[in-house]
Amino acid sequence: MTGEDYKNGQVLLIDKPLEWTSFQAVNKIRWHIRQRFNIKKIKVGHAGTLDPLATGLLIICTGKQTKNINEYQGQVKEYTGTITLGTTTPSYDLETEVNETFPTAHITEELIHSTTKQFMGAIQQQPPIFSALKKDGKRLYELARKGETTEIPTREITINEFEITHIDLPKIDFRIVCSKGTYIRSLAFDFGKALNSGAHLSALRRTKIGDYSIEKAVSIDAFIEGLE
Repeated sequence: MTGEDYKNGQVLLIDKPLEWTSFQAVNKIRWHIRQRFNIKKIKVGHAGTLDPLATGLLIICTGKQTKNINEYQGQVKEYTGTITLGTTTPSYDLETEVNETFPTAHITEELIHSTTKQFMGAIQQQPPIFSALKKDGKRLYELARKGETTEIPTREITINEFEITHIDLPKIDFRIVCSKGTYIRSLAFDFGKALNSGAHLSALRRTKIGDYSIEKAVSIDAFIEGLE
């Protein structure tokens, strides 16, 4: 592939590693494309943020394909992951320390499976305070890290599928197919509440965006090797 190919527009399927931000992945790829083909300027963007503690499919668009980012962002997504019951964290995942502990003795496999039905279809969800959403021009996570609280309006999302794939209490493995704008961390938190307990997200991997699958994605290192 040539530098012109990347300028004309490519859709890259990248398997984002753990602890990388989506922006770091984009910047790394942009830098290597520019270096390899001696290009001064090229547009590169991603179609849907993955949290640093999540891995999996990141669609990265180059050149003229960046015009289609919104279209990719709007597609249905599939995730797999793990919810840990009995404890919550302020960020709803492992970014922050456990802040509360809840009873779990009453939770049965049957209760877990039946509770998923409450989350099917169109539901209202409140995004986490530790998120990249903006309020009054500031990212919510910036406010959260300063210890500031703020009212976050709920939004309607759609859960198409919510499957429990393995239970080894306090951990529950799941697969979810959902609409754009769904926060799996919020779902984990709300799921814990629905079980009359608490919960946080302890692992997350994005496996599909629309028709694009993680099986076709490459690591950042493999992409860079391919450029050489």
